[in-house]
Amino acid sequence: MDAGTNEPKSRYRQYLEVVTGPLEDKRRWRQYKARIKALPDNYRTAAEALERYLMHFGPGDGADAASMYDDLADLFEQSAADGTTIREIFGEDPVEFVEAFVQNYSVGRYISRERNRFTNAIERAAGEDTGNEERTV
Repeated sequence: MDAGTNEPKSRYRQYLEVVTGPLEDKRRWRQYKARIKALPDNYRTAAEALERYLMHFGPGDGADAASMYDDLADLFEQSAADGTTIREIFGEDPVEFVEAFVQNYSVGRYISRERNRFTNAIERAAGEDTGNEERTV
């Protein structure tokens, strides 16, 4: 039942993905979790803490989030292999690190979309039609 990239999806799979989201994203998530589980304890603890934070403040889009988590696993695997300490990865302010990390994946961020939507609504209400296409308020 696994459809290749050139093979059309069955109606069942199309319906399933409407309900659950793309199966490819779920496969990537399971691979990411396996990679994190294989890390040494201190790296795994740091990666899981960062993951919890990103669940709240990271991109909401499936493809963007999957790329971010793949990159996160790459970062921690490489750091563990090189012997880079956790403090060298995060620096003195872990929140500053994670905010800089998240900025690379801003396309699907819920907060960014809502800020843009809010700004556009205020501009329209003030009579400053900027020509933005997003009119979903």
